[in-house]
Amino acid sequence: METELKGKGALVSGASRGIGKGIALALAREGCSLAICAREQGPLEEAASELAEAGAPQVFARTLDVTDREAAEPFVAAAVEELGRLDVLVNNVGGNRRKSFEETTDEDWDDLLELNLLSALRLSRLAIPEMRKAGGGAITFISSIFGREAGGAGLSLYNVTKTAMISAAKIMAMELASEGIRVNSVAPGSIRFPGGSWDRRVKEDPEGMAEFISANLPLGRFGTVEEVANLVVFLSSPQAGLITGACIPADGSQGRSLI
Repeated sequence: METELKGKGALVSGASRGIGKGIALALAREGCSLAICAREQGPLEEAASELAEAGAPQVFARTLDVTDREAAEPFVAAAVEELGRLDVLVNNVGGNRRKSFEETTDEDWDDLLELNLLSALRLSRLAIPEMRKAGGGAITFISSIFGREAGGAGLSLYNVTKTAMISAAKIMAMELASEGIRVNSVAPGSIRFPGGSWDRRVKEDPEGMAEFISANLPLGRFGTVEEVANLVVFLSSPQAGLITGACIPADGSQGRSLI
């Protein structure tokens, strides 16, 4: 399938490792120029080199913390100046802080709302005018199956913020549809990649993880970064022209949501 992404400009947050890096690489292979950011300079520079090798015509990388409210605007402005346009935004940055709801503090909520939600909304607001100039675009939020359904005890911070991403994407999609800007969310299940939490758990407790897979993953395996990345590439392309306001799971039927 021809994705028609060649020559487009794409921004991916948190692209130095894991799912974010995989998405950026997949977009690079389709001929997109890339703007990427992450907090650690070394891994970010390595990712930028890999993107160039993968076929990205241009790569703009900036070390920054997306929770810094003053950092987003100059980053997006510099990215557009470097790439010449912005057609695709992938809000990938996120994290978790596991504890019981009663133990959560205002600081916990401020930190996770900023990391998982507000930083993505900020980048989206800045991207919309640039996409308007380009005649349309695609914004994708990387949520979680635990944004679509209850994740269980200790996950109130993660669940609430990931659910909010899905809700925001839906409303944005309704508001921006007439301008050709599509907005969707992707809900990965348990994705294993080198250095990730599932990879660490498998190495630390192979028997326990074998039991987890048997009980929770119908396909009998973890998902891969590439499987999530391929979905995001499709959603970012004109081939997904009718898909907006959707939350699509990439979970191998791990999730239990009926919608």
